[in-house]
Amino acid sequence: MVAEDDVKQAELVRRYLEHEGHQVVAVHDGRAALDTVRRRSPDLLVLDVMMPKVDGLDVCRILRAESDVPVLMLTARSTEDDLLLGLDLGADDYVTKPYSPRELMARVRTLLRRARPAAGGASAADAVLRAGAVTVDPARHEVRVDGRPVECTPGEFQVLELLASQPERVFTREQILGHLHGFDRYITSRTVDVHVMNLRRKIEPDPRRPARLVTVYGVGYKLTCPPSGKDRRDVARDA
Repeated sequence: MVAEDDVKQAELVRRYLEHEGHQVVAVHDGRAALDTVRRRSPDLLVLDVMMPKVDGLDVCRILRAESDVPVLMLTARSTEDDLLLGLDLGADDYVTKPYSPRELMARVRTLLRRARPAAGGASAADAVLRAGAVTVDPARHEVRVDGRPVECTPGEFQVLELLASQPERVFTREQILGHLHGFDRYITSRTVDVHVMNLRRKIEPDPRRPARLVTVYGVGYKLTCPPSGKDRRDVARDA
């Protein structure tokens, strides 16, 4: 789905996507974008930021509370603060205008590959990953904490999948960045920090005192297995 208030721009993106073999629905305001995502559950949303009725940032914020549809923001805003705000709200990629059609299509393909596991039998890469109470299922693109499903954006999922692949191993920001795709021109270590902050809100008993996704100061991050599934508050009480 393409949500773009400029009708000519929306038609241009539609043509590019249809040339790649996609079926495309275009809408021209934020309210229509929300209604259409809820009704049609698209595989990907290309979302303009500056739209009437409801702007793209609010659309992203609302959708992230109810959907894990991949969101690619297409906008004239290009500062690092704009990028990080989009990430914080749950966007998965960010392309600025004017843009290269080839780059846009490449980023669309990348997001769709992340969101759709490859067809075929199970492989070692599809095995369910476990780190204490946290499980990550790459084949189903599912995260659970204490058996409870947790909704993650594709970007958050990529970070958690990497950390869960080797629990207790410390990954540097550079290693995590290398695992992520998209944000090629704007990606920074702060991108990783935003994903980690959002993940802590979802998987930690107390995000202010992380016991699962922890910082190793001066190095990076790791996913730990607290003893007996306890968080730090339980450990502190037992000490």
